[in-house]
Amino acid sequence: MAKALTFTLKATDGKARRGEFTTPHGTVQTPVFMPVGTAGTVKAMRPEEVKELGAEIILGNTYHLYLRPGHEIVREAGGLHKFMNWDRPILTDSGGFQVFSLGEMRKITEEGVQFRSHIDGSSHMLSPEKPIEIQTALGSDIMMAFDECAPYPADRAYVEPSMERTTRWLERCVEAHKNTEKQALFGIMQGGMYPDLRKRSAEAIVDMDLPGYAVGGLSVGEPKELMCEVMDTCVDLLPEDKPRYMMGIGTPDYLFEAVERGIDMFDCVLPTRIARNGTALTSFGQVNIKNAKFERDFGPLDPECDCYTCRNYSRAYLRHLFKSGEILSSMLLSNHNLHFLVKTVHRMRTAIEEGRFMEYKEEFYRKYGYL
Repeated sequence: MAKALTFTLKATDGKARRGEFTTPHGTVQTPVFMPVGTAGTVKAMRPEEVKELGAEIILGNTYHLYLRPGHEIVREAGGLHKFMNWDRPILTDSGGFQVFSLGEMRKITEEGVQFRSHIDGSSHMLSPEKPIEIQTALGSDIMMAFDECAPYPADRAYVEPSMERTTRWLERCVEAHKNTEKQALFGIMQGGMYPDLRKRSAEAIVDMDLPGYAVGGLSVGEPKELMCEVMDTCVDLLPEDKPRYMMGIGTPDYLFEAVERGIDMFDCVLPTRIARNGTALTSFGQVNIKNAKFERDFGPLDPECDCYTCRNYSRAYLRHLFKSGEILSSMLLSNHNLHFLVKTVHRMRTAIEEGRFMEYKEEFYRKYGYL
């Protein structure tokens, strides 16, 4: 029987890994940053532009696509790839994080989560089986199991039963997942900030022998030092021959810390979100294009960047666009920010191959202003 995903480890440098995985819609080089296309689009970007900047895989959001336009409409359109005109791999999350972020608008039971739509207040029920049904209709290459993302801070009395329920939900997701030749199902490790709970979660999900595994429940407000400490614990519990996915990280330092510890995949809305607010990621740190000092600055946004924006437009023009409320501001800054992260991770891959990952990390940190 054909596998929906195969992973090959090609090189290591310490715990940092250089690999690739293959899906029905193409091969992805790892480590990889995955741009987020929440509602079937990477905000302010055409699919062709996302390809041109080097993105090999993007994300779709199950919760949002379920509510609008509806997964059956996407199925009728031929699946998410055809619907949004993207012919490379797609990963869809389960919608769990979005549902649990609704606070008082949702209720958790063993059966699933009852919630009210943030769009129109309508009532919905997501059992573990439902996101599998939705993601099957979307036709993503990688689908995520339904889990509960515990908040931070949360005491053990909350986290332990939450983690155990997530494991039981994963068992139901595996049972519901039938399209195993075309769609890979990843399990998600939970357990909050408690190493022993992380170990129990990892043992349970790894025992199910899934194509890949994600570390959930981090980057939810905890201090960076604590996140790194817990990540050290988590990565060591996951198999070496499967891709490892750290959910929801997007700042350059978090990406470096994750790769250093052996993470292969990560995603975040950060690059496009801060772009819409006038902030750019550059080789020398973040740049707030709104600053008055850029009014007559006719140089590129980042002199060391070869993206479309930096090749063609000045800081003065980008500031003018933002101050004028022009949509082009979001488009150009999003293009740059995504290009910057994708290119940075590409350089990480090269550094791992050459056995100088830590050297590259220190070089990047000094220039960016982390040191």
